[in-house]
Amino acid sequence: MAMSATELETYIRQAFPDAQIKIDDLAGDGDHYACSVVSEAFRGLSRVRQHQLVYQALQGHMGGKLHALALTTSAP
Repeated sequence: MAMSATELETYIRQAFPDAQIKIDDLAGDGDHYACSVVSEAFRGLSRVRQHQLVYQALQGHMGGKLHALALTTSAP
């Protein structure tokens, strides 16, 4: 079972309401996405920590419903 781009955005938006989110379905299969998340919540955090927070927002779906996510994060 794949995850839609809308569902992916919903999970991220719940954790980062102020975020600018851009999602591209890389393979057209709902399993491989590239995602850019820009949020004030990332200010002062390492890139690793920023990515950890996004993966945490996905509530365990990474590796299950969502197979691959090329993630870019930053503060505004």
